[in-house]
Amino acid sequence: MKSSHFFGLFGAMVLFLASCSTQSNMTYSEMPAATPALTPLSLAAVETPSPDPRVGLSPGLFDAGDAIWNMELLSTTPPPPDFVGSTNSDLAFKDNYIIQGNYNGVIIWDMTDPTSPRLVNDYVCPASQSDVSVYGDLLFISGEGLGGRIDCGTQGNDTRVSEDRLRGIRIFDISDIENPEYVANVQTCRGSHTHSVLKDPDDNDNVYIYVSGSAGVRPEEELPGCSAANPEEDPNTALFRIEIIQVPLDSPEDAAIVSSPRIFDDLSAPPTHGPSPADIDKLEELKAEGRNVFMFRGRVREVSDDFAARLLETYKEEQEIVGEPTEDQVAAFKEALPDMVIEMYSRADYGAETGPDQCHDITLYPEIGLAGGACEGYGLLLNITDPVNPVRLDAVADQNFSYWHSATFTNDGSKVLFTDEWGGGGAPKCREKDPYEWGANAIFSITEDKKLDFHSYYKMPAAQTEFENCVAHNGNILPIPGRDIMIQSWYEGGVSLFDWTDPDNPVEIGFHDRGPISVDGGGGGGSWSIYWYNGYLVNSEISRGLDIFDLKANPYLTQNEIDVAKSVELDYLNVQGQPKYHWPASYALAKAFVDQLDRDPAVSEEMIQELRSGIARAEARGDKKVLKDLAGKVAGNASGAHADKMNQLAETLQELAD
Repeated sequence: MKSSHFFGLFGAMVLFLASCSTQSNMTYSEMPAATPALTPLSLAAVETPSPDPRVGLSPGLFDAGDAIWNMELLSTTPPPPDFVGSTNSDLAFKDNYIIQGNYNGVIIWDMTDPTSPRLVNDYVCPASQSDVSVYGDLLFISGEGLGGRIDCGTQGNDTRVSEDRLRGIRIFDISDIENPEYVANVQTCRGSHTHSVLKDPDDNDNVYIYVSGSAGVRPEEELPGCSAANPEEDPNTALFRIEIIQVPLDSPEDAAIVSSPRIFDDLSAPPTHGPSPADIDKLEELKAEGRNVFMFRGRVREVSDDFAARLLETYKEEQEIVGEPTEDQVAAFKEALPDMVIEMYSRADYGAETGPDQCHDITLYPEIGLAGGACEGYGLLLNITDPVNPVRLDAVADQNFSYWHSATFTNDGSKVLFTDEWGGGGAPKCREKDPYEWGANAIFSITEDKKLDFHSYYKMPAAQTEFENCVAHNGNILPIPGRDIMIQSWYEGGVSLFDWTDPDNPVEIGFHDRGPISVDGGGGGGSWSIYWYNGYLVNSEISRGLDIFDLKANPYLTQNEIDVAKSVELDYLNVQGQPKYHWPASYALAKAFVDQLDRDPAVSEEMIQELRSGIARAEARGDKKVLKDLAGKVAGNASGAHADKMNQLAETLQELAD
């Protein structure tokens, strides 16, 4: 039951306005007004489908079972032939175009008709993982793997050192987006796993690219100056730094690295957690089958028989075993096998005692001068007011986190959310026995002195099978004023729409999911990225192509809120270069604020009805006097917990009246 204490004076004011209007004798109560049945947003109040339809979906590549709630699937488009079987990765947007990265190159779609996106160009240019960004007429693409070539060739590189290898950033001119022109590349010592584009508000001549490369350091013979030495041995080591590239907009061919900030200084090794109950069960099951398995970096790993045989020979030499090993010696070898493999893939002398030596992804938010670095074992908060010289403001670690993957700010910059890619994107980490806090999102508020203050976790809540690689991955916030609503991918866990306005109580309000690619251990699909862009949700499906969704009005997200989100139009979008949303004054905006007030049980039903009626009359009749008077009275009654929302509503009404 809503409270009635708030609206005595306000209700009298509205009735006075109705009686004094010169346009009509009609009272507000006679005007049409939408009255959706709204529910306060909390875990207790939101009624999710039960049983959860995401559990038990049938497998398949293009014919898997699916489940959807509070969203509408407008189209699913398979990848073009040259890209079938190759991993689709991240997304960028320009005008009506979607640019979809793929390990085999980039795919460009025209989304003018979201129910039937048109293939514009499937540009073959292999690299892992082809992370993409745009600015103006420029397209930037990451390359990290050993097979990428400067000439975009498909033959790869078969030598340790190659003058043809591309590991870094490719730059294309897309002034004619249907025919991209390759204009430059910038090579880096560790390649570019991901990158983020920064447009400094005070610099109209350049853009800056923050490069995150997490692979091994390339040989100095291939790129002079590259060193993988311990920092104590070589202060210029390519470890423990990021790269910043300056791209002159008038001459992108002159792009070059301008700084290599060491934002990881003095960070100790982060706390870690062990295997989950589901991982332990799986490990014991495979061991009982005689398989060579062990846990490494949050995943059950298996050593092939050929590799195990080679390691056994090494073990025999170390233990001075002659001839065939005994049964006890084989058992001892299997116990030693995990440590032997881990030693091969870990930094031998200093890796175990230090913090991260690279970020996985950095989200830049230039309008607030901050960046969120998701940096393997830590989440970092950076000051980026000087784009070339970012300064670390805070660093947080969490025993529940395995691999800090990406970051998202709220529109007002008061909070930031970090994701945990537990399992690396190739393992099932949303099983029933997996802890909720592992492989989840962590939500922090940002204090006045620019420190990170932890609040809670959010994880896609539907249990997935052991055949579904499920992990927290990429998403962004929707432009819904007064609320923090995010859409996020979870690989084969599907996509989840959730509200984290209350950082202590995030709650899911929508989803879409498909069944696993297969149940025989193969597959590996799901959502790599899903982003809101100009009114729609666009999903890069790792194996299945491209999905486009619309939102459906419901008690937790009204049509007015959806309409005002659709009023925000961007010229381009790179989610890792986060834009600040601005809303033009509109009746949809005013009505959305009223809907949000309606969810609060402390706000009276009388007040909500009078606001809806007044706004409806003004919209129908163009009665600006009503808007002006209403704005004044709303502002005059703004107090307590509702003050900010009331003031936002008053400002909107006043702008509509002017």
